[in-house]
Amino acid sequence: MFLRSVACRLILIICLVSTGARAQEVYSDTLHLTIQQAEKQFIDSNFSVLAAHYNVDAQKALIDQAKLWQNPVLNTDQVIAANGRFFPYGVNPDGTYSGQYYIQVQQLILTARKRGKQIDLATTNARSSELQLQDLVRNLRYQLHQYYFNLQQQLSLMGIYKDQATQLDRLTSGMQAQLNAGNIAQKDFIRMQALVIALQQDMTDLNKSISDNESALKTLLQIKEPRIFVLPVLPAGNTGNTPPAPLEELLNTALQTNPAYLLQQEQVLYQQQNLSYQKALRSPDITLGPNFDRNSNFAPNYVGLGISLPLPVFNKNQGNIKAAEYNISQQQAALKNLETTLRNNVAGAYNKWLLTTRQNSSSQADFYDRYRNMYNNVLRSYQQRQISLLEFIDFFNEYTSSQQRLLQQQLNIQLAKEELLYQTGK
Repeated sequence: MFLRSVACRLILIICLVSTGARAQEVYSDTLHLTIQQAEKQFIDSNFSVLAAHYNVDAQKALIDQAKLWQNPVLNTDQVIAANGRFFPYGVNPDGTYSGQYYIQVQQLILTARKRGKQIDLATTNARSSELQLQDLVRNLRYQLHQYYFNLQQQLSLMGIYKDQATQLDRLTSGMQAQLNAGNIAQKDFIRMQALVIALQQDMTDLNKSISDNESALKTLLQIKEPRIFVLPVLPAGNTGNTPPAPLEELLNTALQTNPAYLLQQEQVLYQQQNLSYQKALRSPDITLGPNFDRNSNFAPNYVGLGISLPLPVFNKNQGNIKAAEYNISQQQAALKNLETTLRNNVAGAYNKWLLTTRQNSSSQADFYDRYRNMYNNVLRSYQQRQISLLEFIDFFNEYTSSQQRLLQQQLNIQLAKEELLYQTGK
């Protein structure tokens, strides 16, 4: 029984210590990053952002395309055979030219400022692409901040677990000696082993969450080396308690800087410009064509000017104009709905931030300081046999829960601030 107990204890301690060690075996190097450094690497290397950036450049190129004039069109008619001769070109005995050919150059002239309206549409499209890029960066950056601060909180909690594992290791070693001497009951040693197993499971679950956050964070940062561990580095006092701005100011800021809302405004503008363009299409375009004709008209060398334009009798672009009007109403309704949603989201995020920061009072900070001191006192008291094992285990579990709540509270404050900045588009 004694040998089996010792073996069990050794296995538990080895498993507990190796829980954190195995999580580090995968990694051979550590990359320390502040949130600013992480953002810079994210912007510089993320392929989604680069792809969207290329789309912005493509849309800007279409602005230059819209500024170009239509190419002129060359029409010609050349005689190939006549009167039994091929290519009967030359000079007749009377000095006149033989053979016939016709040349015309046509140029399309857009009326009703169609070309300018096409430039306006292309410019709005380019601006929309820029806002889509900004919105993509905003969403990915928000994810980056969530992974970053969650990982920092998890690593802090892992630090607490490791300290507790070290303390339990010392207690278990002492209890083993007392058990061998017959000074404590087997059931007390088993209860301590159960506490060790529970802590081991918590550390294993936490390591899994850390691994998930590491993978997501490294994907956003485009870190391909699997053995690099990204370690968040936060400056002291980074709690997010500082008020960003009054609510009304944040609401106004959101309407001016939130890229999703600005993009919807551009959609309204685009449809308004499209309506103007569709109305302009009612006006027929003019095609001018100076031409030269030799030997097929009343004059041997005829120079004329051709003008052509369609007559808007049946098709006055009525359907496209009506569709453009409906599209404006649709986009305006979507804009109003988005404004309501945005205002509510900003107000909701602001309320979350207020609720979380109110918990982070000086009295609570003092409470957690005293709680840590009491934990050390309880630990010493148990080692000196001044309190029972049940009292120690109860206090140990409560203390662990309190530290988890403290770290979660600090994370909630930071995430609430991040959500508020995300909604305002800052």
